[in-house]
Amino acid sequence: MNTQEVANRLVHLCRSGNFEEAINELYHDDIVSKEPPGSKQEVIQGKAAVLDKTQEWMDSVEEIHSSTISDPVAGDDFFSCVMDIDATYKNHGRMPMSEVCVYEVKDGRIVSDQFFYKMS
Repeated sequence: MNTQEVANRLVHLCRSGNFEEAINELYHDDIVSKEPPGSKQEVIQGKAAVLDKTQEWMDSVEEIHSSTISDPVAGDDFFSCVMDIDATYKNHGRMPMSEVCVYEVKDGRIVSDQFFYKMS
């Protein structure tokens, strides 16, 4: 798959709530994933670590009130999208959040992702 095809597939799977499937299908085994500075898991590496981080996030959510993902914008080996979520978290209450997600693709796999959002 080229970058646009990977981007379209990721957005489709995420819109369907199939986050684990998206990671297993599209992420490289040695993915590098970055969250904003000061985050609990600021930089992690490996598909297993990304799956663990995703499961930890899903376990922290009590209720999702709304969620949207923009269409992806691709250029060369990179694409981005905006993810908005309004959720109630078990330990933090209700928090709406908007993040810009940037992905790098090589040989049909996502090799890095980076998320930009404000820390509260």
